Amino acid sequence: MWTYFVRMKTATLRELRNEFPKLEAWLGEGEQICIEKRGQPIAMLTPVAAGTVKKVPMPDFMARMKETWCERVFSEEEVKAMREAELEGEEG
Repeated sequence: MWTYFVRMKTATLRELRNEFPKLEAWLGEGEQICIEKRGQPIAMLTPVAAGTVKKVPMPDFMARMKETWCERVFSEEEVKAMREAELEGEEG
């Protein structure tokens, strides 16, 4: 059978650290990569199948801040105005 002669891609820890773009390209092509340290396999990198990655919804941080701090939450413009007022007080 022809698959007997097909070898899995291998990389060392040094290659993983210094040549990651090459390994990333292999993963993009669907290749599995065996990571070796001193000639001994220590890990397997496998590409993620398309459609299996779930997008996690981001939490509403402003709503959480308002829930925690109530009315003590300031907008970006209010913070900027307070900082400018502090700097004016230091100068004069």
